Amino acid sequence: MAESRPQEKYPAIQGGGSLMIAWQVKGKPVLVIGGGEVAAGRIVHLLNADAVVTVICPSSGLNAEVSYRVAQKQVTHVDRIFLPSDLDDKDWSMVLVAIDDPAASTQIWKLCKQKRLVANIADVPPECDFYFGSVHRDGPLQIMVSTNGKGPRLASMIRRFIAKQLPSNAGRAIEAIGELRVKLRQVAPEPEEGPKRMSWMKDVSDRYSWEEMCEMTDEDMTNLLTFYEPNRVPSFHDLRGMRASAIEAAKADVFDGSFGFSVGV
Repeated sequence: MAESRPQEKYPAIQGGGSLMIAWQVKGKPVLVIGGGEVAAGRIVHLLNADAVVTVICPSSGLNAEVSYRVAQKQVTHVDRIFLPSDLDDKDWSMVLVAIDDPAASTQIWKLCKQKRLVANIADVPPECDFYFGSVHRDGPLQIMVSTNGKGPRLASMIRRFIAKQLPSNAGRAIEAIGELRVKLRQVAPEPEEGPKRMSWMKDVSDRYSWEEMCEMTDEDMTNLLTFYEPNRVPSFHDLRGMRASAIEAAKADVFDGSFGFSVGV
């Protein structure tokens, strides 16, 4: 058989895209300049990611939602207009600009570039190091649709379409898988077990349905982990059978009272 040609063996390159990553900003300081509707949306994304948010904007420019975040102390508020010295703090993980002043926005962008700060200027794609997409959230599940700044409204439509195709319990199933992975690492913590852990978890994910994963209890997970060493994955019916057998065994282990009393062990 002839060897595959490179263009058939490897993925084709499609330039012009963005690097899609899940950026971890938990506990990191983020600066938001502006306090209107766009800023409010940005702040929600940041707080959902557990970022430490500072908002610079005169109180008169805060909309109701941002004012609420300030009142609840979910963000730190600096009640004034932006000053260039605000960018002197090199600890900013990122800077988000959401003000209705294109000239001022561009100036802030240039200052960020001088100080090598990662920045996003709302509604100005060329002045962004990254874009915000339309996000579907269900517990640990996050799906972002990005049009690379070309069509935010269309991104929202596509995101809603995708969300409708997902099981309503997708988030809970993922939570269960996450819990099982944590327990598995406790059972087999050695680094050399890594490939086997990954392979076994893949088999678990392939074997059980969304509904079965959602129904899985701590006891079910404990029983399932006994199959890790022999590298097997039982059916969910068999897994639940182990639970039923344990219950029946417990009942049988109770004294039947033939001498006038019974004692549960």
